[in-house]
Amino acid sequence: MPSVLGPADPAGLFPPRPVPAPSRRRLRMCGGHSCAPWQRLKLTCCATSRCCFLRTGRKQCMRDSFRLRLVCVDTSFSTVKLKAHDASGRKHVITIKLKAKHPVEPPDCVVDFPVPFSVSWTPQSSLVDIHSQFLAALESLKTFWDVMDEIDEKTWVLEPEKPPRSATARRIVLGNNVSINIEVDPRHPTMLPEFCFLGADHVIKPLGIKLSGNIHLWDPENSLLQNLKDVLEIDFPARTVLEESDFSMDCGICYARHLNGAIPDQVCDNPQCGQPFHQICLYEWLRGLSTSRQSFNVLFGECPYCSKPITLKMLVRKP
Repeated sequence: MPSVLGPADPAGLFPPRPVPAPSRRRLRMCGGHSCAPWQRLKLTCCATSRCCFLRTGRKQCMRDSFRLRLVCVDTSFSTVKLKAHDASGRKHVITIKLKAKHPVEPPDCVVDFPVPFSVSWTPQSSLVDIHSQFLAALESLKTFWDVMDEIDEKTWVLEPEKPPRSATARRIVLGNNVSINIEVDPRHPTMLPEFCFLGADHVIKPLGIKLSGNIHLWDPENSLLQNLKDVLEIDFPARTVLEESDFSMDCGICYARHLNGAIPDQVCDNPQCGQPFHQICLYEWLRGLSTSRQSFNVLFGECPYCSKPITLKMLVRKP
């Protein structure tokens, strides 16, 4: 069965799709109310509503389509995916979902951004306009993604393991059973981020003291990673140069690293122990001990490994 475009699509923008003869005849119609719904989407058309990909405006439309970098279109022609690359060469995809009253109603746009993305839309707008706004948004977030990419490449990130472009948080290894969790502002990525240290008190207290004493060294003109090195006076260990066995990352109760998407974030304060635990594992362990006691959301008991006092404050994890 012949395809919609067949050999007449030299740019390869659309994969051949077999259709019955009546549909092929409909594809050659253009403009007006007799046009098939997808033809009015201006997917491969320029701003002129009567310029159709299969008619005299073909060359201009092909240029527009190529520039839009079409990824795919669903079979109902209501969902379109376009791709673009930012100035640093990162690939991004925008999913455009057209509504039943298109083009009167603006389409829904889904992107992997750390900030909300809304488009300016009128009934005369086209996908070219959305793509242009998409490119402008990519440019505005370039510095943020540069900052996060440097962290991912030059440090050992514990969470998230495979961060999406929308992720603003990173948990970074500082040493054996000690890490720092940072929350970066996408609009001001080189400013001092929100952070907290995770580990035994005898390890994280000196880091807090260094941070307080060196906070005046923070320079927004430098990268976030460089500023963290300066104020903490440390070099971040990179996973590429360290063996995983150098760090005890498995939970001392369930003996697993990952549990329901979480990794061990509770550590025994005893310097001779320092065993990490999942929060939920330690919670269940302490609840099962007759000697444990609880005050509000804080549990007091004994470490499963060294039997020294251990405290667990139940934290609410961000979704």
